[in-house]
Amino acid sequence: MLTETIFGYEILLISFCISVLFTYAWIRVAKRSKGMIVPDMNKHNKPKIPKTGGLAVVLAVILAIFFYIFVKTFLIQSLSHLIEILTFMIILLLACFIGTIDDIFGWKKSLKGWHKIIMTLPIALPLVVINAGQHVMDVPFMGAINFGLIYPLLLIPLAVIGTSNGFNMLAGYNGLEAGLGLVIFSFLGTKSLLTGQIWLAILAGIIIAALIGFLIFNKCPAKVFPGNSLTYSLGAMIAVFAILGNIEKTALILFIPFIIEGVLKARSKFKAQNFGIPNKDNSLELPYPKYYSLTHLSIKILKIIKPSKKVYEKDVVLLLVFVEILLGLIALA
Repeated sequence: MLTETIFGYEILLISFCISVLFTYAWIRVAKRSKGMIVPDMNKHNKPKIPKTGGLAVVLAVILAIFFYIFVKTFLIQSLSHLIEILTFMIILLLACFIGTIDDIFGWKKSLKGWHKIIMTLPIALPLVVINAGQHVMDVPFMGAINFGLIYPLLLIPLAVIGTSNGFNMLAGYNGLEAGLGLVIFSFLGTKSLLTGQIWLAILAGIIIAALIGFLIFNKCPAKVFPGNSLTYSLGAMIAVFAILGNIEKTALILFIPFIIEGVLKARSKFKAQNFGIPNKDNSLELPYPKYYSLTHLSIKILKIIKPSKKVYEKDVVLLLVFVEILLGLIALA
C-alpha cells in the first residue's frame, strides 16, 4: 500500500523549485514598477529592493499542496484530512491577500491598529466554520478546561488575529522573517511528526522548502523583501498548526519572541521602527534611547559581547534565529 511519505521528497522538491523560479521572476517584474520597490533601511546607501516577494512563497506552497492532494486522492486513494488541508489553503490565501493589499496600499499610513485587527478577522473564519481543534485544553494551575463554544467563536479568532499581526511586528531585516519562519515550522513539523500527524508534517515541510527557496534571494544582502504578504501568512499558519494539530503549547513557546516584541512596541504606542541607524560601513547603531524592539535589544547585546563592538544586520538576524532555535528545543523537551 502506498503511503504519503513515499512522495514526501517529490512534494518538497516541487515547493522549493517553484519558490525559486517564482521569486526570481517576481524580482524581475517588480523592479519595473516604482510602487513595488522600497529602500533597504539598514544599508547606508539605501538601495531600492523589490517588496511583496512573499507572493512567490505562498504560490509555491499552494501548488505543492495541490500536488499533495493529487497524490492522496489518485495514488494513495485516501481522503483523510482533506477538509483540514483545504481549510489550510483557504486561510493561507486569505492571509496572503490581506497582506498584499497592505503592501500595495500601505495601511500603516492610513489605517489604525484596530482597523488592521478587523481586516485580519476573516482569516479565522474557515477554522471557525469547520469547528477545528479540541475544545478541552490544559490550562496551567487549573487543569483541563472545556471551553465549549468559546473555543471556536472567541479563542480561534483571537489566536489567528494575534499570530498574523504579531509575526508582522518582528520584521524589517534581511532574511529575518523567512529565517524565523523556517525555524518555527521546522519545530512545528517535528512536533507533528512525533505526534503521528504525518499530513501536518508534510504541510510544514512544504512551507520549509518554499522558505529555503525564497531565502536564496532574501538573505543578506537581500534582492527581495517578503512584505506583509508573507508575514501575515506565516503568522496565520502558526495558529493553524497549533489548532489543527492540537499543539498549542509548542506554538505558544515558539511565539514568545513575538509576544515580547508586541510588549516592546506597545511602549512606543506602536510607532517605533525596528531598523537600526546604518553607518558608512553598514554597521548599525541604536535608533532610540530606549528599546522598542527585540532588534534594538539584539544590537545592544551584540555590542556588548562582540570584541569589535560593530554590529551588522546579519548579526542581528542570526542572534534572533538562534534564540528561536533554543525556544524550539525547549518546546520539544
